[in-house]
Amino acid sequence: MISYTAGTRIKIGLLFFGLTLVAATIFYSNSIVGELRNDNRQIVTVYSQIIAKTINEETDANLGFVFDEIIKKVQFPIIYTDASNNPLYYRNLDEGLDKQVLLEFVTSMDKDNDAIPIKYNDPQSSQSTILGYLHYGDSFLIQKLQWLPYLEILMVSIFILIGFLGFNSIRKNEKRQIWVGMARETAHQLSTPISALIGWIERIKSHPDETIKTAEEMKSDMVRLEQIAERFSQMGTKSPLKKISMTDLIDHQTQYLRKRIPSLGKDTELNVSTGDEIFIMGNKILLGWAIENLIRNGIDSIKSSKGNVAITVKKEGNYACIDITDNGAGINRKDWNNIFSPGYSSKKRGWGLGLSLVKRIINEIHGGKIMVISSTVGEGTTFQIKLECQR
Repeated sequence: MISYTAGTRIKIGLLFFGLTLVAATIFYSNSIVGELRNDNRQIVTVYSQIIAKTINEETDANLGFVFDEIIKKVQFPIIYTDASNNPLYYRNLDEGLDKQVLLEFVTSMDKDNDAIPIKYNDPQSSQSTILGYLHYGDSFLIQKLQWLPYLEILMVSIFILIGFLGFNSIRKNEKRQIWVGMARETAHQLSTPISALIGWIERIKSHPDETIKTAEEMKSDMVRLEQIAERFSQMGTKSPLKKISMTDLIDHQTQYLRKRIPSLGKDTELNVSTGDEIFIMGNKILLGWAIENLIRNGIDSIKSSKGNVAITVKKEGNYACIDITDNGAGINRKDWNNIFSPGYSSKKRGWGLGLSLVKRIINEIHGGKIMVISSTVGEGTTFQIKLECQR
């Protein structure tokens, strides 16, 4: 489980990552804008040089050609003013603009791009005279690029917000399902000993001469109730692992269930097959809970009048393997992994928490594996638990 401090660090890390991504996006976009502005400046500089040459010619035919044919092709707004900044000519702006409006455009353009002076170099005196200025603004492409990163950030923010709200809703729904599922799982766990206790009470009423024998059985069910409470208390804590015998663990679970199967309304046999003595490091209470869940799951899946659940304990290499096989309804191949997900259930009244708890006990607490190794719809299923052996 992630601690509050770790969760906070993850959030801070994600925040810094997001800010870095935003800064990188803006920096990259601004670098492209800078390159385009530099290209525009080089173009305007060339135009200023051409204009400076044509202004000193005897006729202004070439100057008209420069303004009407060359500058006309530019894709950004441009204003030509005299040395006193009086507008004389402009392109790529609305037609019919008066002097005051053009001067406002000149001021705005000069904030983003320095005006290019048009100089005449006198070859005799080697002095230069400023004949006017070319003021230019950003092209429509540059304007779009300037807004692009902010639009991207806005769109990503909206996407993240929608995703956050959606995932938050899913998370709340999952929490609700888990809480309700835990309540149902608790009731499911308590049902067997409680049903058995009710049956023993009725037995005492009808056979008072068997009170002592019945009391021993009732004591066994009371011990089971204590175990159930212990199981739930250990799920949220670091569980201690001790060396335990697989044979003893399986025998303990099956002996109890064999006597209580009739109270479940089932006619099912439990068959146990064990070979050599196998030891593992485990939590006897939680591991017993996982095995019992799988056996109960197998019993519940049986629809025929005669059911059978076989538990086989064997050693494969350095692993202890527990195979639990039933002749129940079976599982579709596509659902072999889904059945261990919280909330998944094939039962009409199920909450899909039993097998997810089994997986947590086996995988996370004991470092083992739980899987479906075979299943045929209508014929039955075999689950396998693999745990590392201990000498």
